[in-house]
Amino acid sequence: MAELLSEKLQVRSLSGLGTPLLLLILLAMMILPMPTFLLDMLFTFNISLALVVLLATVYAQRPLDFAVFPTILLVTTLMRLALNVASTRVVLINGHTGPGAAGNVIESFGSVVIGGNYAVGLVVFAILVIINFVVVTKGAGRISEVSARFTLDAMPGKQMAIDADLNAGLLTQEEARDRRQEVAQEADFYGAMDGASKFVRGDAVAGLLILLINLLGGVAIGMGQHSLDFSTAMQYYALLTIGDGLVAQIPGLLLSTSSAIMVTRQNAAQNMGEQLISQLVTNPMALFVSGGILFIMGVIPGMPHFAFLTLASAAIGLGYYVQQSQKKQAQQAEELELQEIEAPDAPQIKELSWEDVPPVDQIGLEVGYRLIPMVDPAQDGKLMGRIKGVRKKISQELGFLVSAVHIRDNLDLSPNAYRIAILGATVGEAEVYPDKEMAINPGQVFGALEGIAAKDPAFGLEAVWIEEEQKDNAQALGYTVVDASTVIATHLSHLIQNHAAELFGHEEAEQMLKGLAKSAPKLAETLVPDNLTLGSLVKVLQNLLVEQVPLKDMRTIAETLAEFSSRSQDPAILTSAVRVALNRLIIQNINGLAPEIPVVTLAPDLEQILQQSLVQGGGEAVGIEPGLADRIQSSLKDVVAQQEAAGQPAILLTAPALRLSLARFARFGIKGLHVLSYQEIPDNKQIKVIATVGNVNSA
Repeated sequence: MAELLSEKLQVRSLSGLGTPLLLLILLAMMILPMPTFLLDMLFTFNISLALVVLLATVYAQRPLDFAVFPTILLVTTLMRLALNVASTRVVLINGHTGPGAAGNVIESFGSVVIGGNYAVGLVVFAILVIINFVVVTKGAGRISEVSARFTLDAMPGKQMAIDADLNAGLLTQEEARDRRQEVAQEADFYGAMDGASKFVRGDAVAGLLILLINLLGGVAIGMGQHSLDFSTAMQYYALLTIGDGLVAQIPGLLLSTSSAIMVTRQNAAQNMGEQLISQLVTNPMALFVSGGILFIMGVIPGMPHFAFLTLASAAIGLGYYVQQSQKKQAQQAEELELQEIEAPDAPQIKELSWEDVPPVDQIGLEVGYRLIPMVDPAQDGKLMGRIKGVRKKISQELGFLVSAVHIRDNLDLSPNAYRIAILGATVGEAEVYPDKEMAINPGQVFGALEGIAAKDPAFGLEAVWIEEEQKDNAQALGYTVVDASTVIATHLSHLIQNHAAELFGHEEAEQMLKGLAKSAPKLAETLVPDNLTLGSLVKVLQNLLVEQVPLKDMRTIAETLAEFSSRSQDPAILTSAVRVALNRLIIQNINGLAPEIPVVTLAPDLEQILQQSLVQGGGEAVGIEPGLADRIQSSLKDVVAQQEAAGQPAILLTAPALRLSLARFARFGIKGLHVLSYQEIPDNKQIKVIATVGNVNSA
């Protein structure tokens, strides 16, 4: 074990020497004279490295798969400049000895590539510089700037979309963290590419300046120090300088092309070849028309008939092959569809039975025919998986297993419509567009979008259905962009949470008692039926769910019911006792972990009137005069709006006897108001009264 640990430490210590060693080698190349053999090896390595980088960018599935590219671009640029310095030293010192003074690689590029003619070499070098600097580098630099700007502008919208998917239960915490990390890496990558493009551009300029300096300096040294005539000095040093420039410029052009390919790539899981094949030759009509034009040009007198007619035949032949392949695929898909259709059975008359009376689905989802692909896994439908995620998240939050969602098509609905039913009753319906994205206005955006105006069905926020190409622009403007599956899943999640009490019944209570029996068997055994009937337990748990109190802490709930059931069997009284026992959980769900709780209180005279009304009514309900009820409701709505604008919860704090009646009053008239009693405030929390409402003496 100790030997293995020491080996790991040695490997880790050696791996940290890579960068300092590389910098040391670059400095040595610039400062120390190098033999021609080593120059040949390094120039060859430089060309090989450029080819490897170019092929890596072509075969990368996505730009982020080659995220180290900006760093490689910097290192290769520095290496190429260091080689230029080293080769310049050798050319200027030994150039008077002939074309082989700087090694075989430079000599080969000076003699073979340009035929030993320095005038031709100057023209070839100038063309390479123009291609590299004016065309490739300039275009790649502009694309890098635009990509970096739009990627950074779209970051807030992408982060909000991830948060929306997480809140809807469509993503786990780990998946959300990975997606956030991917968004951050994408922004870092395009920002780095924006800066790296400047290295490529500077390298092209440096190559041109180094050529001029070497040429003028070499001719001056050859004539002044080695007594060469002008033509000989020009021949020697020009060939060496141009060969040196071409050796550096060719890998520079390869890396510039790599940079341009990288910034123009789509962020899709395909390499460049697959994208070209899938998008360039999928339409046979384009190949047929191109082949026809080439054929017409080929038969014109004076044209190169062989070249044009050969390419025309190739284009028409490729178009025919693509067309036949597409027809074959369509025929196979049609045959597969026909095989899946079963022959209808002969109609048989049979007696009716209870099986002909279908049970009511606890949760039902009906979709129009255009939404069927969204719920069909065979057609890459994502909605089924997202609904499972919603059920899992809500079940974990509420503390009981939410029943499965039964999905069926309904031809009576409009094609893009869906309908959600709880226990057979419709609780929500809306229309979605599966081929579009919904851009939701979260409250503050920086521009308008073109599309189909709509409202988010879950929360009623203003929204616009947009094309998928507008997604990045919408996120940059501050919209939260989600697809149609997410819209339906979020709507379903919202409705299930609002109707959780209706979904909870005797079966769910039995399962929770079985779970309690594993950790507290004696408590579960005595709770039902010794202390409470199962029906009373179900009613208490339903009351908690109606008031958005989760059932996760079943042990505390059971202990409280076991204690108070001897005093009363009234579900309302038992529910109030359980709420007091769960006060920490209730406050945490409403106000988080903040030590101070902002609350609204009733005016003392109003609270006294309500308590008297409760006594007169036998403790069943509070009677409020209609005009006074309207004023109380209006005041409380104003407080809720102020608290929502400040990003804080709206809490009405009242006497324990009034809490249940006021909670019912708020539930059906004031959305977003939480009603708590004084006993439900934990001992470690401080209250801050922000308003007092209900002055009966006010006009």
